[in-house]
Amino acid sequence: MKAIVISAYGAPEALRITELPDPVPAPGEVLIRVKAFGLNHAEAYMRAGAWGEVAAVTGIECAGVVEADPSGQLVPGTRVVAILGGMGRTRNGSYAELVTVPATNVVTVNSSLGWPELAAVPEVYATAWSGLFGNLALRRGERVLVRGATSSLGQAAVNLAVDHGANVLATTRNPAHAPLLKELGVEDVLIDDGDLAAQVSSGNLTIDAVFDLVGNSVLRDSLATVRPRGRVCQLGFLGGFEPVPDFNPIADLPTGVQLSFFGSAFVLGSPEFPLADIPLDAIYAKVESGALSARPARVFHFHEIVEAHRVMEAGEALGKMAVIVD
Repeated sequence: MKAIVISAYGAPEALRITELPDPVPAPGEVLIRVKAFGLNHAEAYMRAGAWGEVAAVTGIECAGVVEADPSGQLVPGTRVVAILGGMGRTRNGSYAELVTVPATNVVTVNSSLGWPELAAVPEVYATAWSGLFGNLALRRGERVLVRGATSSLGQAAVNLAVDHGANVLATTRNPAHAPLLKELGVEDVLIDDGDLAAQVSSGNLTIDAVFDLVGNSVLRDSLATVRPRGRVCQLGFLGGFEPVPDFNPIADLPTGVQLSFFGSAFVLGSPEFPLADIPLDAIYAKVESGALSARPARVFHFHEIVEAHRVMEAGEALGKMAVIVD
């Protein structure tokens, strides 16, 4: 099979197309013929070596058809999506014509969407859904602040929260991106200068929950934006991986405020966080109807993977991107 491998940790040019033996599914695994895969910042981190030694073939999600299932549960040709399950980290991932995935991380789909559209949904929407409704327990009518909203995961969170009937404040560092977020139905856009707490206070805004994708660099500020007994969930590190210096819960964690973390790469598909809990079929139906604007911002071909990673790292796509395996 053809696969895209990390030839050496570093820049996008480290990704090379090569020939590898076809993988063989072990018991408890499913062999998928990949039709398209979504692009995620996690794959850029893995390619660069930021997450240490990882599998030669990266890629944490895909859409395709079942090639073989030793259990007999899924017949060949079944349309599926697959998420995580060690793909790209502990096992070769979805940047390939074929991939083996734990059966617990494979979901059948009943959607007529095209392959790039199917591939643009699983990781970001499963993660956004888990953070909003699992960790944050977001309720209709509450106000949630999505910090880092122009990212693909941020836009997924905005889409789901607006669809749920929440009031959404979105942040971006670039004022030019505000119209994009407004089109998604947010209540308002805040320009993130690192001191959102002051903006929230001066605007007399009550924030019930914060969906934080910027991470450690703004954690103290995010905690200060939320109301007493509000909730903050950290799900990303767009601001860098450096730990919060001298974090002291007595001084930095407001009394009653709940702080949680959701790391999808390590838990989705596990018995504690089964994919069956995430309404992917309902999400796909809303994408088809136009209720959720989840179609990919850009679609690349397999041989364009270096350019795709360059665009992703430069933040030029302003949305989820997908790659067709042709």
